Amino acid sequence: MSTRYIEIVDSTLRDGEQTSGVSFVPHEKLMMARMLLRDVNVDRLEVASARVSEGERQAVSMICRYAKQIDRLDSIEVLGFCDGHKSADWIAECGGKVMNLLSKGSLKHCQLQLKKSPEEHFQNIIDEASYAHSKGISVNLYLEDWSNGMKDSPEYVYQMLDTLIATGLIRRFMLPDTLGVLDPIRTMKYIDDMVARYPDVHFDFHSHNDYDLAVANSHAAVSRGVRGLHVTVNGLGERCGNAPLASIQVILKDQIGVMTHINEDKLNAISRLVESYSGIAIAPNQPIIGDNVFTQVAGVHADGDQKGNLYANALIPERFGRRREYALGKNSGRANIMKNLEELGLELTPEQAARVTRRITELGDKKEIVTQEDLPFIVSDVLKHDTPEDKVKLVSYMVSTSYGLKPVAAVKLEINGKLYEEQCSGDGQYDAFVRCIRHIYKNNLGRQFPWLANYTVSIPPGGRTDALVQTVITWEFDGGKIVRTRGLDADQTEAAIKATIKMLNILE
Repeated sequence: MSTRYIEIVDSTLRDGEQTSGVSFVPHEKLMMARMLLRDVNVDRLEVASARVSEGERQAVSMICRYAKQIDRLDSIEVLGFCDGHKSADWIAECGGKVMNLLSKGSLKHCQLQLKKSPEEHFQNIIDEASYAHSKGISVNLYLEDWSNGMKDSPEYVYQMLDTLIATGLIRRFMLPDTLGVLDPIRTMKYIDDMVARYPDVHFDFHSHNDYDLAVANSHAAVSRGVRGLHVTVNGLGERCGNAPLASIQVILKDQIGVMTHINEDKLNAISRLVESYSGIAIAPNQPIIGDNVFTQVAGVHADGDQKGNLYANALIPERFGRRREYALGKNSGRANIMKNLEELGLELTPEQAARVTRRITELGDKKEIVTQEDLPFIVSDVLKHDTPEDKVKLVSYMVSTSYGLKPVAAVKLEINGKLYEEQCSGDGQYDAFVRCIRHIYKNNLGRQFPWLANYTVSIPPGGRTDALVQTVITWEFDGGKIVRTRGLDADQTEAAIKATIKMLNILE
């Protein structure tokens, strides 16, 4: 029996860009397209709508040039319209070879929006597809509002398919749940009807997430015979978004047993790139790609992992280029703490571990966040006589800012018992402080200082106007090692400085 493959059609650059507040510039589209084609290895990539703007023309042209260089030009698709051949000409001028032509998949849309009879609309589609073929462009067809068409006017849908299949002009028919109204049971029924009537036709399914069923409906569609699924990275899309690429990949492989060409270990990287360019943060509990999804909180889970991976499933973090973490808080228990200590190379006696566990539980009761990077400092605080003092101490510092002048910082730092001083200006108070530290490490110690990869500021849950400020800084070391440190203080700059001193002690 041959292996069944499902085509993955990524529409992040077209449908995903319809997310409110999201607009990609041409070079961002090119960078995402390169990663999706070369690294993630999606089968097809819908990159734009025709004739939207000059920026879109530039982006599509760049992507088509790149795709041609790697022999993937047939994977690049552009949404087109029945517009007197203007879309087809636009796509051809950009170097494209595939048009996803938009048609009306329900009688209501055909009559009320286009104000045309079905026969008139079908002839418009035939004219556009014929012209596209004359320009060397193949055509896939979107049946917009198809889900409502199957509910309210199935004979119209069948009439369209009967008419267009006979022409041989349409390569794939794409079935969107445009308004996100389907559930898995109706999805299976409608797809059953389509596949039974047209067994040799290639159908794609394009879901929307208005009822939080985009992934479930995609699962149902594949189980009933569609050959392609439309997705977006991080589930971007209009209103509630589309089916997320990462979630679709794992249900196809693990739940249905069909294959794709997706490189799973690149899913996290593409999600972070799209997060950066879109400005839409990934929810911490987003399956596969969220910050928290491979973090065990309950101590009993960590204990089970130590005794034969009792709490593991097929979604192991290494599969996606990640690793499992063990959260520290009031529910952690000794097993979680020992896991974190083990990763840090710290060894404690049972009595010492019990004391550290009690301290972390106390912090958790106060809703304070405890990270693995905090653990050595908690250990030091609890077991002062058993662990060495900090090797890096901030003896004193001064930061100042004045209107019209760059902020200035003066820092006195003690490293392994020796004092160092530095003064610098910067683009902000914290930037000036970091420049001082950087100069000390480079000029006095001849050592490389890690790069600041990310910087976030928040008020901890339950905070009021007088709340402490939490600063989380992500540092990237040579070799790709990532360390996150947190600082908590009433002053934002002071919180960032505390996080920096924590990092320096980890570095030492």
